Amino acid sequence: MIVKMSRVYIATRLKDRDRLLDLLGKVNLIHLEPVNPKKAVADKKIPDALEILSVAINILLPVKPSGDIPSSKPLDAAREAVELQKSKIDQQRRLMNLHQKIKELEIWDNVGRSQLDNLRENGVEVRFFIVPQLKAHAVEGDCAEVLSILSGKRVLMALIDRSGRFEMPEGSKPLPFPSQDRASVLSEAKNIDTRLKQTYKRLSQLAGLLEALREEQDRLTRKIVYVKAQRSGMSQGELFALQGWLPTEKADKLRFRLEADNFPAAVHVEPVKPDDMPPTLIRYSSWTRPIKGLFDMLGTLPGYREIDLSPFFILALPVFAAMLIGDAGYGLLIFLTGLFFYKKTVHGADRSKAQIMLILGAVTLVWGILTATYFGVTPETLAKAGGYVKLSGTEVLVDYDDLWKGNGFYGQTAGMMYRAGLLWREDPNVARLLMMKVSLIIGCLHLILARFRKMAALIPDQRALAEIGWVIAIADMLVIIWFLLFIDVDRAPTVVWWVLGAGVFMAACFSKPDKSLTKRLFLGLSVSMLPLLSTFTDTMSYVRLFAIGLSSYYISSAFNAMGMQVAEATNWFVAVPILIFGHGLNIALATIAIFAHGVRLNMLEFSNHAGVQWNGYAYRPFNTEKNNISGEDIIR
Repeated sequence: MIVKMSRVYIATRLKDRDRLLDLLGKVNLIHLEPVNPKKAVADKKIPDALEILSVAINILLPVKPSGDIPSSKPLDAAREAVELQKSKIDQQRRLMNLHQKIKELEIWDNVGRSQLDNLRENGVEVRFFIVPQLKAHAVEGDCAEVLSILSGKRVLMALIDRSGRFEMPEGSKPLPFPSQDRASVLSEAKNIDTRLKQTYKRLSQLAGLLEALREEQDRLTRKIVYVKAQRSGMSQGELFALQGWLPTEKADKLRFRLEADNFPAAVHVEPVKPDDMPPTLIRYSSWTRPIKGLFDMLGTLPGYREIDLSPFFILALPVFAAMLIGDAGYGLLIFLTGLFFYKKTVHGADRSKAQIMLILGAVTLVWGILTATYFGVTPETLAKAGGYVKLSGTEVLVDYDDLWKGNGFYGQTAGMMYRAGLLWREDPNVARLLMMKVSLIIGCLHLILARFRKMAALIPDQRALAEIGWVIAIADMLVIIWFLLFIDVDRAPTVVWWVLGAGVFMAACFSKPDKSLTKRLFLGLSVSMLPLLSTFTDTMSYVRLFAIGLSSYYISSAFNAMGMQVAEATNWFVAVPILIFGHGLNIALATIAIFAHGVRLNMLEFSNHAGVQWNGYAYRPFNTEKNNISGEDIIR
């Protein structure tokens, strides 16, 4: 549920401003609302310093500390780490280019630029040519020497000819000597390598200051919060005043704390006004708390006057995720992974994120069992592997009668999968139609729940009756879709259209209440046409649960077939990496699908019908303590 908020005003003497802020920072209750938001900002140098510290911490985090710990101040050490990192990247890039150049200069062997310059000073000009190897013996001059053998049956030759009348064989090409010889490039690379080692050594020393950098980062973060709080208030004469929000149930706690400290301050608490926009704080029940992890990742909150949809999300999202993944093997893998990394996830992220992973894995496992799919293997797969097939003309069909009677591994395993797979069917076409029907039914129920939730929030307003009309329209829309997709008729019966019209008419009558019946109907119908069209598209949108789940099965079965073919041609040691890659890729795609489709169906289709626009912002109480406490912890 969304916690009820109250606006609070606190006034004290200007000389007690800092003392008031220290007290409020420890109380950790007031979400400050700046009197003038443009003034409630910290000086630029503090955020700049924070950014440098953050970059330096990321640089030093993977570095193993070694050597003497420098005596530098945290910010100076952070700046040095950033500069060293930039220098390291430049040096590594230059070293890479030099190594490439060394490779290119291998054809020149140990010929040096200084040697050529000495010869030129003494009147000897050395020229270089790439010559076909079979024609090298035909080169004539004062001196002709093969320096190296190249690819493509070619050689690099050095030629000295003072007459200037020499002729090179056909296919020869002149090659100018590079600006740098190999020896000088090697020397430069060695110097850069030495500097890189010194850079690594210094970074290792600075890594010993990582904890100090974190403490400085935390100190500056709290300083920014404090400075913003100072500038959020209003000073007038000898008075200083603040305004903000706090949970209504905690107002007495604030007054009690100020009185207990004998703090000279005036406190005024008032209810939310119609034009106010308080922050949103959700009190999650124990069974809906795991969905908080999703909201935190998405950074979304309902507005203060909107509806808390967490109970519906925690019920619907795991089911949608299970249908999108559609595989018991994947579900078991996700569950075991969540279980194995549970403590690390709780420590590094949040308990709710660890819990939601376990829930998604468990529900996917159950769904996969119901659809009899395990890492892309179904009873049909086992039947073909076990030879339970029969010929029907030129077509090879699965002999399910023999499969269910089979006593071997394939027959017994397939039998167990069949008995547990209540949603699996022998005919693939029937199975696909069944999954499509299940998706549409779930979608219709999901949207109806959204309308009922909105109706509950509107009661006793007569607009709640409009939601009953929309419930009728949504249910009837499913009937129309059913006739269009699954029943071989040109159109739905007339009575179905009359029911749809009755539902829309009821929605129009009560969606815009007015004393004038004509105005009420005109306004109601004008705002109902677009939602009526979206009701059809929203219901059809749930078919994606079936379509994505089916594609996931086809991908996994395709990689299984590929792995089997490779195993038959070579061995299983070659096939296993293919299977691991294929199923890993499929799980990754399914994870993307959960956010792209499963979350969308909740955040868009369902939320639109529930009247939630997700325009809220989080309740963040002013806190100066080192260990920050969330708003949810405050109201527990």
